[in-house]
Amino acid sequence: MSTDTSPESAVRAPRWAIWLPLVLFAAFVVLVTVQLRNPADTNVASTLIGKPMPAFNLPPALPGRPGLESKAFADGKPHLVNIFASWCIPCGVEAPQLGVLAKAGVPIEGISVRDKTEDLQAFLKINGDPYRRIGADDDGKVQLALGSSGVPETYVIDGKGVIRYQHIGEIRADQVPMILEKLAEAAQ
Repeated sequence: MSTDTSPESAVRAPRWAIWLPLVLFAAFVVLVTVQLRNPADTNVASTLIGKPMPAFNLPPALPGRPGLESKAFADGKPHLVNIFASWCIPCGVEAPQLGVLAKAGVPIEGISVRDKTEDLQAFLKINGDPYRRIGADDDGKVQLALGSSGVPETYVIDGKGVIRYQHIGEIRADQVPMILEKLAEAAQ
């Protein structure tokens, strides 16, 4: 019985093991590429779709303008409720589309979240004012009660005060026809 202690007889890794780091790296690259092409949806949809607006009564966000209360939505006509803030960059991006909707006769109600009067006035002066009423949600409670996770978000409310659609993020120009369609559906 001989015991060979020479380096040649030491336990060697299989030949394929040399390729293992490269295979693991390639698998990582494929995984990252797939995730970048198909990102997970991190939007939080409201659980109130198909349910009445929660009760609220917000004070006016601007002097000389009416505030906003939930009972105003049960007037037989569909409305858009836009949750926005002057400090929100996408809210400024969406402003032209809200102007187009307002010119088309869509009643747009605003909920200004955690905003200051002077900042809101400056925002509306720069971006236009499509709102019939703007309520001041200084503590964000109404925003949370609606199931909104951020700004901007827009809701289509039917004439009975029931939430029919939630649009998460800014409304883009190519989405205006879809919003008009959702409003038409809410009018039925």
